[in-house]
Amino acid sequence: MEFGVVVASCAQWEVLTVTGEIDMATAPRFRQRLRSVIGAGGQNVVIDLSGVDFIDSTGLGVLMGAAKRVRSAGGDIRLVMAGSRLSDLIEITRLDRVLDVFDSVAAATGHSDS
Repeated sequence: MEFGVVVASCAQWEVLTVTGEIDMATAPRFRQRLRSVIGAGGQNVVIDLSGVDFIDSTGLGVLMGAAKRVRSAGGDIRLVMAGSRLSDLIEITRLDRVLDVFDSVAAATGHSDS
């Protein structure tokens, strides 16, 4: 699957839906999209990793950098990992203790789809 990031707004949340792999080759594009969203005033960010097959340490570093940037501006950052293969990695690295993890974008943003 090819790497991609789609950005959408949901109330006060900016939602980035990521697909493919986040690795040394794609992390710079991922970082740039996150910085663009945050720089444009996105203080509350949801990153949907449900469509991500793989993430390496570079990608994890992008997530941590974004969390630091958003939180220093008084915002919040949340991950969505519905059915993701990354759940074990997030637990092993203890990122689930640093970033709130949800099963759906609706749960992460506090809005139902109905």
